[in-house]
Amino acid sequence: MFSLDALEKMLFLDIETVSSHPQYTALPERIQELWDKKARYFQDSDGHPGPSTLYEQKAGIYAEFAKVVCVSCGYLRFNKGEGSRPESTLKVKSFYGSDEKVLLDAFGKLLNDWALDNLGRPHTDRTLCAHNGKEFDFPFLGRRFLIQQLELPEMLKIQGKKPWEIPYVDTMELWKFGDYKAYTSLDLLAAIFEVPSPKDDIDGSQVGKVFWEEQDLERIKTYCEKDVLTTANVLLKMCRMPLATMQVV
Repeated sequence: MFSLDALEKMLFLDIETVSSHPQYTALPERIQELWDKKARYFQDSDGHPGPSTLYEQKAGIYAEFAKVVCVSCGYLRFNKGEGSRPESTLKVKSFYGSDEKVLLDAFGKLLNDWALDNLGRPHTDRTLCAHNGKEFDFPFLGRRFLIQQLELPEMLKIQGKKPWEIPYVDTMELWKFGDYKAYTSLDLLAAIFEVPSPKDDIDGSQVGKVFWEEQDLERIKTYCEKDVLTTANVLLKMCRMPLATMQVV
C-alpha cells in the first residue's frame, strides 16, 4: 500500500480537545446564546437533554466551542537491514497544556520544519496521517489556528488546492475502499489487526473530565501518544509490516 520511503515521510498525529470553558454557565453570553441554537439540533421533542448537559457532552468536538489541549505527532524510522519486513520505531513528540495558543504555536513550528526545506520551499512528498483526520483533526487544527490568530502551518494551507494536491492520509478513508457510508473506529481497526488498544486507560469521551476536573494533562498526553502509535501500527498492518515500537523524544 505504501513504500518504506513514503511511510518515513508521513507525520502521524492525533489531537485531544475539550470544551472551551469548564461549564456551560461560564460561557460568555453571546457564545452561550449561539450554543443554545446549536443544541436544539441534538435535543429530543421535549427539549432534553438541555443545553447545559449537551455542552458537557458535545462541545469538545466543535472547534468554535472547544480548544486543543494536546497534539501528539510522530514519524517512523525503519531498520533497513536484511529481510523483507523491517522493524520500525515511531519517534513521538507532544505539545500539551492549558494555553492553547502556546501549544499550537510550538506545534506549528514543528509542522513547518517537517513540511519545508532549508529555503522555505514545501517538500512535495511529505504527508500528514491521522485516523478520521480529514473530518476531524486537520480541520479542527486549522480552525483553532485561525481563532488564535496564528499563521497557518504550510500543510494546513489547503484552500485552492486540488484534492490530489492535499497532503493528507486518513486511515479511516483507506479502510472505506470507496464506501461513502462506513465509519470504523480506530479501536475497532486495532482490534481486528491485533494491535494493542489505546483505550486501556481512558477514551475520548473522558478527556474533558480528566482535564477540567482532575487537571491531569500527563494522563491526556499519554493517551494521545497511544493513539498516534495505534494509527501508525494500523497503517503498518495495512501494509503487511510488523508493528512499530514507540520512542518519546
